[in-house]
Amino acid sequence: MRKSALILAIAPLIFTIAACSGESDQTTSNQGSDRTDTVKSRGQLICGVSGEIPGFSFVGTDGKYSGIDVDVCRAVAAAMFDDPNAVEFRNLNAKERFTAVQTGEVDILSRNTTWTLSRDTSVGLEFAPVVFYDGQGIMVRKNSGIKSLADLKDKAICVQTGTTTEQNLADQMRKRGINYKPVVFEDVNITFATYAEGRCDGVTADRSALVSRRTTLPKAEDNMILDEAISSEPLAPAVAKGNTTWNNVVTWVVYSLVKAEELGINSQNVDQLANSNDPEIKRFLGKEGNLGEGLGLTNDFAAKVIKHVGNYAEVYDRNLGSKTKFNLVRGQNQLWSKGGLLYSPPFR
Repeated sequence: MRKSALILAIAPLIFTIAACSGESDQTTSNQGSDRTDTVKSRGQLICGVSGEIPGFSFVGTDGKYSGIDVDVCRAVAAAMFDDPNAVEFRNLNAKERFTAVQTGEVDILSRNTTWTLSRDTSVGLEFAPVVFYDGQGIMVRKNSGIKSLADLKDKAICVQTGTTTEQNLADQMRKRGINYKPVVFEDVNITFATYAEGRCDGVTADRSALVSRRTTLPKAEDNMILDEAISSEPLAPAVAKGNTTWNNVVTWVVYSLVKAEELGINSQNVDQLANSNDPEIKRFLGKEGNLGEGLGLTNDFAAKVIKHVGNYAEVYDRNLGSKTKFNLVRGQNQLWSKGGLLYSPPFR
């Protein structure tokens, strides 16, 4: 009787624990697919960008967006909807960008954002692969006599607040024992406008951003970027932490841009190579296997990406290459086989 009473007494507790355990498992399993399902049901991707950095994300006079960061979002839309234009772009400044991801205002942040440990752990972000390897630099006027960081002693330097740029500058100047006058702004346009007005002796940002912004200055040729790089800046898209499937989608779409270049697949020959006998190409293009199913996509998702957006080389050349006003050499952003840092895991 005592045993029966004890069993009856603890039975509700057992059922409660089991129910909670089941609920927890269900919640965990759903977290990975929630954002993916949300985007699919909406039929459109919401992408957070800067909108103010030519070559990365910029809104032209015709209202159209262009740049590497923009093309990353278009690639995701192509993979999901077979339509690179199924994207709504939202301009975010450095201060509001992380909140927009955390609150779900945007599905993906593709905004020249540096991948750091703290952002990967305490800001609630999950980073996809690096799309651009960069480093921070400083731009000055050629007639200023400034040739190195040491020459910036007691000088005013314009910098955007809320960025790793501001922190890196402080670290490097402190390390070298160089006193300087930081002039900080939240808005990147005001930062560079203040420099252009001559109120700062120099302006600091990622070197790629400096190359981009120099083209917008009244007399671009009167400005130069110092040779010294004061940091490493791996720029990568990010999504909210806790969405495993969604992060996998963005991750493998980025890798598809790189892998396509490795395999010699581009927007011009992707249809022709669909008939290739190469098993690696057949898997990549979805002609064999079921790689897309694991992402909740069609098996030919990579083929859609390349057909609509191109491989990494096409994306780079279109936005920053020799035929653009930036003429920025790829350097570290070459494939690993050409001495660069770009590398994709196997599509297997």
